[in-house]
Amino acid sequence: MMLVNNSGSGSYAPLHHAAWNGWTFTDTVFPFFLWIAGMAMTFSFARRVESGADRGKLALHTLRRALFIFALGLFLNGFPSYHLATLRIPGVLQRIAVCYLLAAMVFLYCSRRAQVMVTVACLLGYWALMTLVPVPGHGAGVLEREGNLEQYIDSLFLSGHMYGATKIYDPEGILSTIPAVATTMAGILTGHLLRGTLPALEKLAWMFFSGNILIFLGVFWDKAFPINKNLWTSSFAVLMAGLALVTFACCYWLIDIKGWKQWCRPLAIYGSNAIAVYVVAGMVSRLLTISGWRTPLYEGAVNLFGGPNGSLVYAMGHVLLLYLLAWALYQKRWFLKV
Repeated sequence: MMLVNNSGSGSYAPLHHAAWNGWTFTDTVFPFFLWIAGMAMTFSFARRVESGADRGKLALHTLRRALFIFALGLFLNGFPSYHLATLRIPGVLQRIAVCYLLAAMVFLYCSRRAQVMVTVACLLGYWALMTLVPVPGHGAGVLEREGNLEQYIDSLFLSGHMYGATKIYDPEGILSTIPAVATTMAGILTGHLLRGTLPALEKLAWMFFSGNILIFLGVFWDKAFPINKNLWTSSFAVLMAGLALVTFACCYWLIDIKGWKQWCRPLAIYGSNAIAVYVVAGMVSRLLTISGWRTPLYEGAVNLFGGPNGSLVYAMGHVLLLYLLAWALYQKRWFLKV
């Protein structure tokens, strides 16, 4: 996300999001994070439940954590000058908070079978809402930027408080959080597989098989319900779950089965303080802009390396700077929990 969000003018094409329908590599970043967060949740909560922890206390802890992450998102949206009349309410951290909270409640209070049913219900329910419920002045089944149900609900409840670049809808809006919860639940279901007693190679085979089935289903569903990150369509959620599963399976084979671990240490360093580094990244970007340093730094990179490559170098500079921060925290064993 840091690489994508700090690419200057955004002229480096591989870091672009899909304009509307379809997907790019960049579009995988956020759903992969939700997916892996769901999988980590399985390990974290299952151990506590099995050791006799009270589910009610775990739920309360989850609520407090979700509220704090949501508040961090609001803090970042308004930083450094806060105008409540136009403050964007949704956001990346806010969606993480809501998905984390709802998925955790499903995990804590539902059987595994019920967890599967909730995941499927989120996907099918969202598809039904988006294609069957009529929008005043537009009718049912509109999936363009204006006139779709997600945009209509956002305009009703979030008018003046949405993402500035889109204005009429929010890419982390209200209704599209439903399939995003399904993305998180897909990670939880994978966590159940990993915690099971199957041999490692069988787990690997199941992950590859399931991942490819999900990829096929997502691409097939695209014909009727287009893959779209902004709307987080059900086809997008299914496709991303499949891609995340196959990607994780490759990492599982390399790290857990083959024992090749050193190559991923930089990623582990980032991951140890992921949300803290993300917040600092957003703050640094805003401070560079208001201080006047952003333009000369970006233009310097463009002059040295050319337009698209300069954009990439500028973004990589952000990533390197934040890696040094993450590395320093990791060396001190300072892990900022939220």
